[in-house]
Amino acid sequence: MTVKIVSRSTWGAKPWNGTPDSVALSQRTEFFVHYDGGDPINYTGVKVPQTIERSHQNQGWSGVGYNFVIDQDGTIYEGRGWNLQGAHCPGHNISGLGVQIAIGGDQKPSAKALASCRALYEEACKKTGRSLAKKGHKDGFATACPGKHLYAWVQAGMPAGDYEPAPNPGGSDSSGGSSGGSSVARHQVTINGLVYGYGANGAHITKVGQALVKRGFGKHYRSGPGPEWSDADTENYADFQRSLGYTGKAADGVPGEVSLKELLGTLPAKVTAKPKPPFPGRDKFGPGKNNASVTLLGQQLVRKGYGKHYTSGPGPKWSDADRKNVQDFQRAQGWTGSNADGLPGPETWSRLFS
Repeated sequence: MTVKIVSRSTWGAKPWNGTPDSVALSQRTEFFVHYDGGDPINYTGVKVPQTIERSHQNQGWSGVGYNFVIDQDGTIYEGRGWNLQGAHCPGHNISGLGVQIAIGGDQKPSAKALASCRALYEEACKKTGRSLAKKGHKDGFATACPGKHLYAWVQAGMPAGDYEPAPNPGGSDSSGGSSGGSSVARHQVTINGLVYGYGANGAHITKVGQALVKRGFGKHYRSGPGPEWSDADTENYADFQRSLGYTGKAADGVPGEVSLKELLGTLPAKVTAKPKPPFPGRDKFGPGKNNASVTLLGQQLVRKGYGKHYTSGPGPKWSDADRKNVQDFQRAQGWTGSNADGLPGPETWSRLFS
C-alpha cells in the first residue's frame, strides 16, 4: 500500500504555537497507536485533525500532539510528522512516533484505517532503518488508550491488508510454543528479567548479536548488531538454533534459556527493578544548588534522552543546562507555562524515574 499523507497546509493547520523540537529519525524506536477517548467519532475528513488541533492548542500545546492522525476512511493526516517531537506519551515522545486512529469508546476501527496505519508503520521502519516496536498508548503510560479493539490489534502484530499477521506471543525454543503466522517471529520472551525478541532494547541485545557474529551467525545484519532487536537478529538467531538441531517452530529465532546459555556460556544474572528514588525536595534544585540529587537528576535525564544541553557532566552543581533539560522533559509531558519551568517537582521526578 502506497503511503499518502495529507500535509498540514492541505488540511488547514494553524501555525505552531511554539514549534516543537526536532527529533532525528535515528532516535525513533517505537510506534504508538492511540484512539480519541471515551466517545465515538462520527465524522471523517479534515474535521478530524482540525478538531484535535483545537483541543490540543486549548490545552496550551503547540498543535496536534500526534505525529499522524488517521480517519475511518483511511486518510492519513500530518500532525507533527516524521521529524518533530510529539506530545502523545510521556517519556516516549522522542523515541516514539504517535499515531491516532480517529475512533473512541467501543467503536471498531475500519479495515481502511488499519491498513493505512500498518502501511504507515512499514514506512516508518523503512525511514528509520529498523523494525520499530509496535505499542499501544497503555504500554507506555497508565491509560485505557487505545481501547480494547485497537490494543488487541496491536498485540496481534497489527495485521492488515496484504500484511502477514505477526505470531502470537509465547513461542521459544525452550517452551516448544508455536510462533505461527509470519516466517519471521515477532514476539518477545523474558529470561531472568531481561526481554529478548522483536522490539527489545538494551546492551544485552547487543551482546547477543555480537555473540552470534562471533559464532558465524551474522549474515543477516546490514549494520550493527545494535541495542534494538530487529528482524535480522531473529533470522540470525534462528540460524544458530538450527545449528543446535532445532527445527520447525522450535527454531523461530526467539531465544529460549537453553539456546541462550549455549550462545553466551551462561545465562545473564537475574535483573530486579531498582526502587524509584524518593523526591529529595524542591530545595535541592535551582541556582546555586550543589548536591548529589542534582547529579542523579542529570544522569536520569540523559538516560531518558533529555541531555542535549549538557556540554559536560552532568554533575552536582546546578546549571542552566540542567534547567533546559528538565524543561524539555516537562514539555514532552504536554506541560506549558509555569508547569514547564525547568525546576523538578514531585510529579516531574515521579515521571522521570518511572
